[in-house]
Amino acid sequence: MKKIEAFIRHEAFEPIRIDLLELGFPSLSISEVKGSGRQKGIVETYRGAELTNYLRPKVKLECVVDDGDVQTVVDTILKHGRTGAVGDGKVFVIPVDNAWRVRTGESGPEVLQAHPEAADEV
Repeated sequence: MKKIEAFIRHEAFEPIRIDLLELGFPSLSISEVKGSGRQKGIVETYRGAELTNYLRPKVKLECVVDDGDVQTVVDTILKHGRTGAVGDGKVFVIPVDNAWRVRTGESGPEVLQAHPEAADEV
């Protein structure tokens, strides 16, 4: 199993989410984050003073998938996330050795799989 973390622009999220859902990857965690990288800051004027904001808003997308599905998910993220501009983001692939289910305390690879009864709990 691998954890995929992607830092993307906000406008890229919805097309990525739709494609991943259609490909059978409905489980995503999303966070709104800010960060700085190679892109330049935005100069704004506030009450007569010029301020440079180097922290750009991004979306952090996280999902855990089987080893064989990593390239499919990464390709989907790159397909919609790449604009060619500096600051498009990054994708990281991290090994996942184990996981524990908080509700029951069980651990192992099966914990990383979606359970059918989870759909009834929503």
